[in-house]
Amino acid sequence: MGFTLIELLISAALMAMVLTATYACFSAAIAGRRTIEARSDVLQSGRVALALISADLRSACPLSSRFAFLGMNRRLGEVEADNLDFATRNLSITRHDPPADWCEVSYFLEPDGEADDWVLYRRRDWTPDDKPLAGGAREEIVRGLQGLRFEYYDGWDWYDEWGDPDRRRQGENSWLEPANLEGMPDAVRITLWFDAGESPAATPEASTEKPPPPFVLQTVAYLNLAHLPESRPSGSSTNAPPQPPAAGPSGAPVPGGPS
Repeated sequence: MGFTLIELLISAALMAMVLTATYACFSAAIAGRRTIEARSDVLQSGRVALALISADLRSACPLSSRFAFLGMNRRLGEVEADNLDFATRNLSITRHDPPADWCEVSYFLEPDGEADDWVLYRRRDWTPDDKPLAGGAREEIVRGLQGLRFEYYDGWDWYDEWGDPDRRRQGENSWLEPANLEGMPDAVRITLWFDAGESPAATPEASTEKPPPPFVLQTVAYLNLAHLPESRPSGSSTNAPPQPPAAGPSGAPVPGGPS
């Protein structure tokens, strides 16, 4: 039994429709998998970064006699890139580190030289001295950031900054001035913006589309030692042997963040 030409044309058209639909479904599945993998990587990196910062903050202690805790509200171009400096008793000492019961810590952003994203760095100084914002060595925590914000809670209000590096506080009027100029906050709210890992399809219509909004991850870390009396000497350290601060790749001390 043979087939007519019309029947063959109809069969070919149906087959083409089935193949087109199959290809569309397969392409959508591939794109969805890539999106899920990118988002999963972002979420995992963000959780690790938030857990590390929160662990340091939960064991935070006064940084020095001049600066108990410093949080700077700053923008680098259009990017919110706050800077945080404090001391912590959250230690993971290796055999190469000097004996100590606390260390200086800084968190800050620097631009990624290979992309438009930013890199979160953590600076640690195991030999605290009279320069609490310098020295030590830094380590890369996570890439792909588009912003970093720290907010500080004193039990009543939230502040964008904490500390008084310029000595603006006047002793006789201290009761009239904000509570965020001295001491340590009760809690710190950490917000990270990540690249969503998606880009519009390479079509003329998509070229005018806005990029997808970034992922926002946020948590609040409570400072468990904020209201305890100071249990260490201020200024220079007595819990570690005197050593020169570690140097960066260029030989100069690594700062607590870009100025």
